[in-house]
Amino acid sequence: MKTTRNTIAKAAILELITHSEVALSHAEIQKLTGDLCDRVTIYRVLDRLVNEDVIHKIATTDGTVKYASCSHSHENHSHNHVHFSCEKCKSVTCLENVVPMFKLPDNYLIKGVNFTLTGLCPNCI
Repeated sequence: MKTTRNTIAKAAILELITHSEVALSHAEIQKLTGDLCDRVTIYRVLDRLVNEDVIHKIATTDGTVKYASCSHSHENHSHNHVHFSCEKCKSVTCLENVVPMFKLPDNYLIKGVNFTLTGLCPNCI
């Protein structure tokens, strides 16, 4: 089993994402970390954290990728939850208590789901 490296950049980026109430983009993380590391290092750290299942990627409706902390509070951890994207402030939040419903035709195998709802968040209404 491969050992994961814990670097100053990785710890700082993970702390930013963990303590953020909204998902953060690469650009937002780069701005918040200042001169701690370059953009390539941020990409590498984000990829490593996604692979370690500590954070997850969210593809927004405008094509931006944002990152949020994973909630491991339940045994059957899954990223298949609803995200809400605010059209005004552009924040993206994970909605853990919303259960998406859909019916797929026979002969399909689901490996992942990305539900993103758009509208106005409580701060922008």
